[in-house]
Amino acid sequence: MNRSSRFIMRCMMAAALSGGLWATAASGAEKGKTPQAPAPYFSLPTTESASPRTDGFIGRWLMLEPIEKPNRSNTVFTDSYLREAFYNEYFPGQLTAWPKAGETVKVDGKKLKWHSLDSNLFNVKLFRFATGLEKPYYGVLFWVVTAIDCEEDIPDVRMSVGSNSASMWWVDGEEAVILSGDRRMVADDCLSRRLTLKKGRNIIRGAIINGPGMSDFCLRFLHEDGTPVTNFTISNL
Repeated sequence: MNRSSRFIMRCMMAAALSGGLWATAASGAEKGKTPQAPAPYFSLPTTESASPRTDGFIGRWLMLEPIEKPNRSNTVFTDSYLREAFYNEYFPGQLTAWPKAGETVKVDGKKLKWHSLDSNLFNVKLFRFATGLEKPYYGVLFWVVTAIDCEEDIPDVRMSVGSNSASMWWVDGEEAVILSGDRRMVADDCLSRRLTLKKGRNIIRGAIINGPGMSDFCLRFLHEDGTPVTNFTISNL
């Protein structure tokens, strides 16, 4: 079995383990039927690595099914509230472990699965991710993670994020950006300090929280002159 065949087999196994909407899509494809999901918002990965969009936005993510965290209003999302909420341990290794598609973690007695997905848009529609799996979509917290691989150091770049509603983002375990308050997603809403994407693998993690309303995010890296960083590949294997 060659490398490509092994990757396809892993994708099929991950889809089967993921259950719900994406397992239905995979089984439909195997039977010669037209998959009904996860389009139009997401696709299942078909390659070992992906490239950022030409505008730099990152679309390949490992996404955990939503954690229920009820909030009647998004106005409570102050910096102090978010740090307490995001640094609370919901499951072991949430800021250190590298998950795999189909793996589960237990939060408050409920098993939640990780899903590997490619967004078909510049932003990642978390609300559609949740509703597609028939999971809670209001009063929830999402965890996402991906890896970008660089052939050389890329210094003096900034992580650029937009989210609905509040969120926090880490690069290799260090906090990079926090977006607090009740906000709509706007591209390039908040920028990090200057960072260096190191040669090799860089792990990007994010936590997004919302009460009522939609949930989504977009993320890319920008050079000092404002142009997008695109000379890396994206993986969640």
